[in-house]
Amino acid sequence: MPSSVTTATPKFARTLSTSQPLFAVEAKPKPREYAADPAPPTSKSPAVSKESPQPAQEAEIATDSPTRAIAKELRKRASSVTETYVAYGVCEKLVKECARQANYTIPQANEKNVDIPKTKDGEDLGVGTGWWYETLGLTPTFNTWAQITFLHMYLLTARLRSFPPAHAPTWHQHLLDHFFYIAEDRMVTTHNIAARSIRNKYLKDLFVQWRGLMAGYDEGLVKGDAVLATAAWRNVFKGCEEVDFRGVGEVVSYIRGVLRGLDEMGDEAVAGGRWFLGIRGVRGRGYWLGVC
Repeated sequence: MPSSVTTATPKFARTLSTSQPLFAVEAKPKPREYAADPAPPTSKSPAVSKESPQPAQEAEIATDSPTRAIAKELRKRASSVTETYVAYGVCEKLVKECARQANYTIPQANEKNVDIPKTKDGEDLGVGTGWWYETLGLTPTFNTWAQITFLHMYLLTARLRSFPPAHAPTWHQHLLDHFFYIAEDRMVTTHNIAARSIRNKYLKDLFVQWRGLMAGYDEGLVKGDAVLATAAWRNVFKGCEEVDFRGVGEVVSYIRGVLRGLDEMGDEAVAGGRWFLGIRGVRGRGYWLGVC
């Protein structure tokens, strides 16, 4: 520590002492003089100046106008409202593309007095074609269709997370809403479930499954292919111990490949709904993403 303290006046203090005052004191305006004939206005009738307002006053009046304030707020919200309608329409197309991957039919559903075939678990058994049913050997049922659709919705959800934080939740919500619209319609038209209470019960179960599989797939993407394979085996293959685990491995490879393809696709292609998926070749090695 220095032995003595410098007592010189700081530079900024000298500057302030020799410069002009920081704040100019505004002189009080003189009282306004009135002619003798018209009496000066009293406190109950304030004087009205005939002078035209200054530009600064005009700008202040324009800013404080309620009409202009409302118009400004509407312009600020117009973009978000427009995006909501755009996201609603695009997500409908995307969910239909996800649902198309494992589509199935039940021919007996439109026939009267004909029993629909059942699986050993009591599910309605349908007829389906494509890689998921013919190569992987999955059973064409409502639950299988829902899990494969969920898988593709998850892949899209992972891609939508790269959207700006202010926009991504809107797309996520519309994506999920459209799935439940399609799922409930399939319950009515394909499985003849007319009771709304039963449909609501199934929809609640599907929502719980969706939350669970999102956590499982997220963990698999972070911790590695072994954990991801477990999530795919538990959801897509229903945890069946007799499954061919080479097929589980192919599903893991499929997940990684589609995520890579979506990551390379531009935001305008995803947000424009110009996304579709095709599978060709043995065990899905020929999967490909396309932009229409």
